Amino acid sequence: MKTSLLVKKGLLAVLGTLFTATVWAHGGAAGTDTDQCKFELEPSHWIHYTAYQPVAYPAEEFCGKLPGTDTKTQLVFDYQDMKYRDMMVEFEVTKEPEGKQVFFMPSAKHKKGTIILDLPNGVAEAGQYLIHITLVPEAGATDSRVQGQRLDVHMGFKAGTGAKTSGTNLLLYGFLGLAGLYAAYLSNANLKRKVDEVIKKLTNY
Repeated sequence: MKTSLLVKKGLLAVLGTLFTATVWAHGGAAGTDTDQCKFELEPSHWIHYTAYQPVAYPAEEFCGKLPGTDTKTQLVFDYQDMKYRDMMVEFEVTKEPEGKQVFFMPSAKHKKGTIILDLPNGVAEAGQYLIHITLVPEAGATDSRVQGQRLDVHMGFKAGTGAKTSGTNLLLYGFLGLAGLYAAYLSNANLKRKVDEVIKKLTNY
């Protein structure tokens, strides 16, 4: 009975550690201080960015490194400031260092606060790219939030880095694997008996 209790406590402790590590690997604390996938559009005003390649790498999230080329790619942006929903914002992706345009979304207001740049075939070449986000002032606007000078900010990413499972997903797979083993231990009487016997022998040394 004591052996079984020790096994349960040990497995729960390991699962709890893995779950905590998984959360922190994806950003951890609240706010943006630990979040590397972000743009600072203006001082202390942010937009969050996540990249996906859903056909080649389903369920994977990327930021500065995209493993594939010539595969469907989605760049997703979430406003972290409500004021940008009322502003004209333009998006562009260029191949560097030549500055060749590979994607362009004309300036528009995005009331929902989430913008998806859908590149059906991704990017054709491996290498460095820049995402440009431009705040475009509106002619004749009276609201101070949409006046001012055209403001361009950008963030780089590298495409064609090759398949690599993210640290977050490795931790998640480990968590799921241990959870499955623990479920098997609890539900299979023969397995439970054998594990208890092994642990009992080890604890007697």
